[in-house]
Amino acid sequence: MSEVPEGLHYTKDHEWVKVEDDVVTVGITDHAQEELTEFVYVQLPKKGVQVKKGDVLAIVESVKNTADVYAPVSGEVVDVDAPVDDDPALINRSPYENGWLAKIKMSDPSEPGKLMDAAAYRKHIGE
Repeated sequence: MSEVPEGLHYTKDHEWVKVEDDVVTVGITDHAQEELTEFVYVQLPKKGVQVKKGDVLAIVESVKNTADVYAPVSGEVVDVDAPVDDDPALINRSPYENGWLAKIKMSDPSEPGKLMDAAAYRKHIGE
């Protein structure tokens, strides 16, 4: 059974979003990292790049598959998790703390409210 923390927002594509003022932290859910298994490579976005909700934000590669990570909100990438670049398995060990991917300064602060809460995401993944 996957960990699905309360207080975060979730996408149908298995990204999680933590809102702090007008900046969101984005990562891959525990469910997704369990499905994809051991991560071996990650392509993070560049700081300063503008993304629109639904754009490819990052690419992750595991021993099993390669997957796109989509921007759950629109805005400017203001930070990336450099340690994940050096050690992609951080996503497996700590998907909600140390294994985040990017921080986005939102252009539309209402966007996270359109995502799933923890209960809805649990239902989405069949738990």
